[in-house]
Amino acid sequence: MKAIAAFSVLISGLLPASAQTAFPEQPITLVVPFAAGGSTDLVGRIVAQRMAEELGQQVIVENRAGAGGTLGATAVAQANPDGYTILMGTIATHALSASLYASPPFDPIEDFAPIAWLVTVPNVLAVNADFPAQTVEELIALLKEDPEGYVYASSGNGTPLHLSGELFKTLADVQMEHIPYQGSGPALIDVIGGQVPIIFDNLPSATEPIRAGQLRALAVTTTTRAGNFPDLPTMEEAGVPGYETNSWNALFAPAGTPQEVLDILEAAALAAVGDPAVQQRLEDTGAIIVAEGAGPLGEHVRSEVERWGPVIEAAGVRMD
Repeated sequence: MKAIAAFSVLISGLLPASAQTAFPEQPITLVVPFAAGGSTDLVGRIVAQRMAEELGQQVIVENRAGAGGTLGATAVAQANPDGYTILMGTIATHALSASLYASPPFDPIEDFAPIAWLVTVPNVLAVNADFPAQTVEELIALLKEDPEGYVYASSGNGTPLHLSGELFKTLADVQMEHIPYQGSGPALIDVIGGQVPIIFDNLPSATEPIRAGQLRALAVTTTTRAGNFPDLPTMEEAGVPGYETNSWNALFAPAGTPQEVLDILEAAALAAVGDPAVQQRLEDTGAIIVAEGAGPLGEHVRSEVERWGPVIEAAGVRMD
């Protein structure tokens, strides 16, 4: 019996790591660091459903909203690096946070292992359906007539949507007070209900209210028009030269997660966004498929941190 046991230990030592790792053996938690109903939540749920089929285990979406996405991201950074807790990261968590805080709660490069870059997402400037402005030009005129009279909503302080609003104020030379929410879902509810007249939102979460006539979209924030709203002008076309912002969604694990586990997650994520049915669902919301692996994602995060640092400093936006 001792000989058999010794032989078993020897054989297990010779097996490749992937053969020893029966990952996943239990459900995986995908932390979405914003409230339900927003763009990141929408993309997360579409991708999680398909990843679960690839992995043979549930991928459970867990919303942990707050602090512009940093609460949920911090929780994942501090989680056990075993692959069972992963993050739907965004430009907010992995590009903006490094410059918004004097003492950031995590390092977007050192504290995470990249898995896959899924999509980029246009942002949109929209207003309540009963709001008098029909165009960006008319909105700017109203804001100039009454500089203290208007507010705008976003998914939270320090988010790309907050910065989209601040950039608009700077380039259009107008004033609006920012009203932060804990995600796009709650913000949209108040704008649709008329409590707040104006919103900067991700296009995927705003698509259905726009199509239903509950919101009036004025412009997208990218330099090219959105495929699902080809008649909607870009902000530059609408009269705000030099304007460009967007968002993106990508998967990350805690730093120290075994490489073989990361490889399995990356393969499942890329298979999910490579599925034509999933691509159609994502593109119907306005998202643009990227489908890049860990290497390109890591490079993208580094370039985004470098790009947004000077923008945030110039805007004077701080979260401390």
